[in-house]
Amino acid sequence: MLEVVLVVGGYGVFGSRISMALARVEGIDLIVAGRDRNAAVAFCAVHGGRPDIIDREDPALAARIASLSPFLVIDAAGPFQSYGARPYRVAEAALAAGAHYLDLSDDPVFTIGIARLDDVARKAGLAVLSGVSSVPALSSAAVVDLAEDMDDIHLVDTVIVPGNRAPRGLSVVRAIVGQAGRPIRMWRGGRSESIPGWSGLECVSLSLSGKPPLSGRWASVNAAPDLELFPRCFRARSVVFRAGLELKTMHAGLLILSMPVRWGLLGSIAPLARPLKWVAERLKPFGTDAGGMRVCVSGLTRQGRAEVRAWVLLAGSGEGPHVPAVPARVMFERLLAGKVPPGARPCVAEFALAEAEAAMANLDISTESTAREFPLVFAETLGAAFGALPPAVRDLHTVMDVRRWSGEADVEEGTGHLARLVRMLMGFPAPGTAIPVKVRMERRGEAEIWERRFAGRPLRSRLARAGAGILRERFGPLSFDIALNVVGGRLAYPVVAGYCAGLPLPRVLLPISETTESVDAEGRVTFDVAVSLPWVGRIVRYRGWLVPDEAEA
Repeated sequence: MLEVVLVVGGYGVFGSRISMALARVEGIDLIVAGRDRNAAVAFCAVHGGRPDIIDREDPALAARIASLSPFLVIDAAGPFQSYGARPYRVAEAALAAGAHYLDLSDDPVFTIGIARLDDVARKAGLAVLSGVSSVPALSSAAVVDLAEDMDDIHLVDTVIVPGNRAPRGLSVVRAIVGQAGRPIRMWRGGRSESIPGWSGLECVSLSLSGKPPLSGRWASVNAAPDLELFPRCFRARSVVFRAGLELKTMHAGLLILSMPVRWGLLGSIAPLARPLKWVAERLKPFGTDAGGMRVCVSGLTRQGRAEVRAWVLLAGSGEGPHVPAVPARVMFERLLAGKVPPGARPCVAEFALAEAEAAMANLDISTESTAREFPLVFAETLGAAFGALPPAVRDLHTVMDVRRWSGEADVEEGTGHLARLVRMLMGFPAPGTAIPVKVRMERRGEAEIWERRFAGRPLRSRLARAGAGILRERFGPLSFDIALNVVGGRLAYPVVAGYCAGLPLPRVLLPISETTESVDAEGRVTFDVAVSLPWVGRIVRYRGWLVPDEAEA
């Protein structure tokens, strides 16, 4: 008896790739369905399968699906962000028909919310999985593979950059445009931060051994289920997801269009999806059909080694749209083999990365995994001496993305009006006792950006390696070379040179820094910072302690 597989939206951009793959599988009765019967008929005439009409808004949807007696229902229609008041009606209809259910959602709310059907699915002995696509299904498989023997994941960073000639259905365009400018919750350094969609522009390059690289692609922050799922599933301190458009004019145009949303002047630019799709079609001859995906995991191995590991996928010959369809093909095989536990949940770590790579073997798609040491700023500067620091101080200076600390400080001000003026000009904290302190450290390129807040007042600086044993810290136009050294388990920060707008400071203007970090009896990091000037005397001294200010997701 043939197993019936119903693909809703089976003639669309991604659904068609699933349908094409399943049409070649023996022993199944493939039904390619959607609201447009003519499109379904045209697809099946070329690729096989039976055409049918399925409309999720149909009041008789459950009865319609039940009449087909499916083994599996795959919802590839979307956009899942706009499924309305009853977003899971297709999944519920599948359960009522005694069928397993998969969907290609990339919407965090929809994908996470599928768990509301868990009790029903378990009782029925059926699997209901959401997000069976590039994210979170494929990206999570990559994380599992990359994070083997990592005890402390600091960052999961995923980027997807399709080629400009890749087909874009209206559902895909609506999903992208609907996020632009709207707030996206992102887990950074053990805390949730709000970041505007399509912000955080970065230039990325993806490369594989022996393959032409994808160079200079722009990518910006986008919503994805990974942002909410991976902090819990992998105990990752930070999770970042970006996507981009190959043509910089299109990417920048969407960034500009998102500004009124960021400023609160518009709720969304989703109504522009159709005209923007028209523009994208006019620009389709430009750019390439090459796209790619990269998943990076940075963290500490069980041996305490800081590493960054990456899985890179490059798709040529217009094969990129097959990638979101691969997880559904893999999960179909696993369902047939009885390898998928019942229940309703996001599709996270449901299959091995090797299974997905095997499913792509007949496509013009190449993948590669790499690993290298993560160059920590303080470890690189100190060399072997970094290992002599107390574990808590080493942890303080293990910054791969964002780290947060909190504590208290006592601040003493130097005597005299001149000392007070210098303290205020430099932004050092005002005097007081038991002042609340918060410190945020962020890795940006080869440097760390520190923001210290004493009773809410910020003091920012940039720290980067400037040679063997030398750390350069910059405060606006002023920068100072610090000869880091470890003495008796204490980290010392003596200033050995200074610059203003790149010009060397004379010795008479060079501050004297008596700064150390250590650990107290309670295991907390302690700091003692005393800054003086030769012709002024003591400017400020602040002493206190810090502990990690990061939460479990």
